[in-house]
Amino acid sequence: MASLRGMSQAQIRFPKPDFESGYQYPELSYVVPNETLWVWLDIFMLILLMGIVTWAVYKKRTRRPIFWISVISVAYFGFFRSGCVCSIGSIQNIALAMVDSTYHLPLTVLLFFILPVLFAFLFGRVFCAGVCPFGALQELVNVKNYRLSRAVTVALGMIPWLYLIFAILYAVTRSRFIICQFDPFIGIFRLGGDVGLILFGALLLILSVFTGRPFCRFLCPYGALLSLFSSVSIWKIRLTRKNCINCELCHNSCPVDAIRAPYANKVKEKRTAGVRRLVGYLAILPLLIVSGAFLMRSASPDLSRANKEVRLYDLVEEHEANPEEELSLELEAFYGQGRTMEELASTYEAKQEEFRFYSTVAGAFIGLVIGLALIRLSVRRTRKRYEIHHADCVACGMCFSYCPQNKPSVESQKLSES
Repeated sequence: MASLRGMSQAQIRFPKPDFESGYQYPELSYVVPNETLWVWLDIFMLILLMGIVTWAVYKKRTRRPIFWISVISVAYFGFFRSGCVCSIGSIQNIALAMVDSTYHLPLTVLLFFILPVLFAFLFGRVFCAGVCPFGALQELVNVKNYRLSRAVTVALGMIPWLYLIFAILYAVTRSRFIICQFDPFIGIFRLGGDVGLILFGALLLILSVFTGRPFCRFLCPYGALLSLFSSVSIWKIRLTRKNCINCELCHNSCPVDAIRAPYANKVKEKRTAGVRRLVGYLAILPLLIVSGAFLMRSASPDLSRANKEVRLYDLVEEHEANPEEELSLELEAFYGQGRTMEELASTYEAKQEEFRFYSTVAGAFIGLVIGLALIRLSVRRTRKRYEIHHADCVACGMCFSYCPQNKPSVESQKLSES
């Protein structure tokens, strides 16, 4: 495609020779691939695969179709479509479109963002089950699940929220799309790219062999967003339609530790102690929010250097102080375009003000995330049976086959055979 475009541009770059012979040059045309067809095929595949996962989880209560969905997703969305369009990266496009009316948001990106969110609100994180090629790839290589303590899991679980906040911050300030820039699996799907990111992706896959989905649980910003909608989903996944017998098999089988164990056999603390701890965390929550906002606002000048206009201003200012130094490519482009220092300074001040505002908001959310994590650790709700924590559950269906209550009894098997 690129070579054809280059050939067409080469034909019109220079004027045609004038031979005065009356010869009429033919109109040149080239076959351009119908990218629109692939766009709608991507959307069709996204809806179809999420629909099959929903059917497997809620109707059939089986893992087998989800496994094959994972294989198809890795093959199609991963290697064939090179991991793009990506629902995870679409967060940045949506954030930018919300603050910049001149930004054209492609329909595909909008649908890849909205549809998994809609399914999460209705059925839970069925997109994460096997439709997302990142999660599917990790699931396919998983062999063993070594568990982390709840305190470590909650602490690491804050990272996706922080990642989400910074991704939105840099997107709304038109600085960079850090989710795409630091994508650990895109180099694997495209069989090339930044060596460091490929090694990081390979490390995540090695970790996925021994623990369930480390990227999904401790890095993915879109998974954090889906967890909000999954926690309040209209239809929720159930371990079994029968009474739980507390056999612990489902808890041991869950690769993402989304099944909470009962507290009935554990020593309980006094209710007043738990209430005092919860009230204490609620009291310091506003302080954490204000502190986060203040710290991020103070760091906004450093954060703003991710923006190309801010970096250019620093380069021009440094060159003006030392004019004998050799011009960089950025400076050559600046002076070649005839831009003035006053114009650049005005852009610089506007961008600094923009970063001060959005960094303050981002810092408040960071304080909120930390405060809610502390509150989550402090709450110890009494449970008498194993229950799914729907915010963490990725609807992989792994627990269904382990629960003995989901297996048909001997009598029902004989009836079915007869």
